[in-house]
Amino acid sequence: DLERSAMALRSPRALACALLCLPASIAWHGSGVRPRLPSTSLASAPLALRPALHTRAAPARLAAAAAVPEPEPQRSGWRARLPPANELRKIVPLAIMFFCILFNYTILRDTKDVLVVTAPGSSAEAIPFLKTWVNLPGAVGFTVLYSALANRMAPQALFYTVLSTFLAFFGAFGWLIYPLVSAGLLHPVAFASKLAAALPAGFAAPIAVCQNWTYSLFYLLANMWGSVVVSLLFWGFANEVTTVSEAKKYYPLFGMFANVALVFSGQFVRYVSKLHTSLPAGVDGWGVALKLLMSAVVASGGVIMAAFRYLNVAVLKEADGSDGAPSPSGKLAPKKKKKPSMSIGESARHLASSAYIRSLATLVICYGMAINLVEVTWKSKLKQAFPDPSAYSAFMGSFSSATGVATLAMMLFGRFVFRKWGWGTAAMITPAVLLGTGVAFFALCLTGNTFAPLLSTVGLTPLMLAVFVGAAQNIVSKAAKYSLFDPCKEMAYIPLDAEEKTKGKAAVDVIGGAPGQAGGGAAREL
Repeated sequence: DLERSAMALRSPRALACALLCLPASIAWHGSGVRPRLPSTSLASAPLALRPALHTRAAPARLAAAAAVPEPEPQRSGWRARLPPANELRKIVPLAIMFFCILFNYTILRDTKDVLVVTAPGSSAEAIPFLKTWVNLPGAVGFTVLYSALANRMAPQALFYTVLSTFLAFFGAFGWLIYPLVSAGLLHPVAFASKLAAALPAGFAAPIAVCQNWTYSLFYLLANMWGSVVVSLLFWGFANEVTTVSEAKKYYPLFGMFANVALVFSGQFVRYVSKLHTSLPAGVDGWGVALKLLMSAVVASGGVIMAAFRYLNVAVLKEADGSDGAPSPSGKLAPKKKKKPSMSIGESARHLASSAYIRSLATLVICYGMAINLVEVTWKSKLKQAFPDPSAYSAFMGSFSSATGVATLAMMLFGRFVFRKWGWGTAAMITPAVLLGTGVAFFALCLTGNTFAPLLSTVGLTPLMLAVFVGAAQNIVSKAAKYSLFDPCKEMAYIPLDAEEKTKGKAAVDVIGGAPGQAGGGAAREL
């Protein structure tokens, strides 16, 4: 009853009424008049007819009631649609991080293809060899190194170390490595020419990879940006600071906001790639464009680090509380009991014994194989249509912008799918899209010449039709991946403990993606 009284006096209106009635209550107590109630009915008597219960400990109870903060007022109208303030403080920086990471990812993805496909002595046929014999060993080596660093470094220091290494290389490539290559240094062109003359034609791809080794290294690190920075660093951090309920609400929106970056970065790549038309004669237009692109990557990386530091310093520390107590804004995510770190061998055995991790790895590997089979064939057609690096890069910029627009539309559809049918249906859409569009693209490649007379009437050739259909296939499949496949995969990591999240994601996203690409490349070579 005392607790009910204190609860009744929490609101300002009830407290004011109590103060106004205080003189009358004092006079009533002094009169000596008491209502006579049966002892059995005291518990059911109205609260106002039980004065003996209020004579003691009332001041302490009232003080305790006054110390309890009032609940936040109910929001109405458009404000009721906004997330709570404590959620916005972490959701907005995470969305900014994802925007900048995908902005860089688009630039690096387009640039690595231009460098490798249009390099001297190279072609799109070098991509399967790179994915099998360069990306796969590189991914395994990085995972071993990352697991070792994770046992020795704090999570924040590990994040800064890995991200700054990527940014340092990309900045050096644009301003130092590529100018040296353009000056005739670094690449063993003469040695590669001797090998090409002495070896059969089947060795053209490995010779091109060795001849253009700086481009191959750029391809490796640019490809790892997607698996390491996007999947491992960002999503690993996001899964740590968000709850399952928040992930269901905001993960699709992360993609919706961040894929605006695809539109902006695609237009930026397209604009920079066309600057060669306004440069003086004799100036390497692609070299100037490369400097601008890599500078944008480094600047965007600085924003990523700033947002990450803000989350750790201004949000996470406040949520944890300086004295170990939770702050008024609430805890970001429940802390899990820290487990002792496992060695690399123990981690590998633990992950291999987990059916949950193996299932996630199977999803990633099969997706990589399916998309690689179509993508390499399309890029070989693309080089035939756009042999100049600047023209190739400009087309890829437009392709990235179209991917961003399609992904935004798929994000809206993805929220409806998650809410209406749940995780299982959302996870099945991407494989279905890959199957349908892939079959249509290969059917066109096999029978394209049959429609040559009809296509000539509308100003198209079978080659350009294959380029456009392949672009549409890649746009739709990537939109389905970004809007549905990736959020489904990241939600599956949330129930895991810290050890499985860190090393399981490293094994699945970094190593798992490489066998998928390598498997697709090997199937294409066969």
